[in-house]
Amino acid sequence: MLALGAAGLGALAVGDRGRVASLPARPLAQGRPVARPVKRKRVPSGPRPGVMPPPNAPVPARTDAIHRVHDLFPTAPPNAIALTIDDGPQPEWTPKMLDLLAEFDVKATFSLIGIQVKQFPKLAERIVQGGHQLCNHTMTHPLDIASLSRKRVDREITEAHDRIGEATGIAPKFFRSPGGAWSHAVFHSAARHGMMPIDWDIDPRDWARPGTGHIKRAMLKAKGGDILLCHDGGGDRSETIKALRKVIPELKKRGLTFVSL
Repeated sequence: MLALGAAGLGALAVGDRGRVASLPARPLAQGRPVARPVKRKRVPSGPRPGVMPPPNAPVPARTDAIHRVHDLFPTAPPNAIALTIDDGPQPEWTPKMLDLLAEFDVKATFSLIGIQVKQFPKLAERIVQGGHQLCNHTMTHPLDIASLSRKRVDREITEAHDRIGEATGIAPKFFRSPGGAWSHAVFHSAARHGMMPIDWDIDPRDWARPGTGHIKRAMLKAKGGDILLCHDGGGDRSETIKALRKVIPELKKRGLTFVSL
């Protein structure tokens, strides 16, 4: 796995898994489709876009999702925490999120939705240029993914895998299931693409816009080893940006260290 330091460790994710079926579908951000075709790039690591790894792929299928920093990186410092950002890229909020993270020198993991990457490939590329990690978050973000057929699940994951690879030249090493909904089909497909399944610990439910104060209070409960979940897509993320501006320096003052995958 990646080492701590400039590359960082990383953001993982867990929580709220028992109730995801009741969550309302979150609207995806709308944007103009890219007029030009996206040129396929060579992926430097992991399986190439559109190519399934061999049966003996190095990542075995799991029956659970990784939900703690130290579950993935046992040697991480005890005070390590990871920030994950979901549902982008989005043309208004992703740049603001990237600027904020750069201001506080925090590396995060961005869980990208394939149709968003298709519309905004340059934003996906900017995420990589900022030194952040990428995570596959399916093509269309189906919240009922755990009940979908193996074929449909694999199509959701494969198409997103292709889009991310085409836009960034990077094959994501991690997969996050929409809403934290998992099934054997989801675990199997993620493993076939050489990806580790990740969840979260701290979920402020910022996608529902519960208020900046609520988001801040929820995230300030973070402790060493936790994986924090936030969003840069799916709607107005002004509350998330405002909360993180307060939360990040406060958590650092406590001695917590942000790491990325």
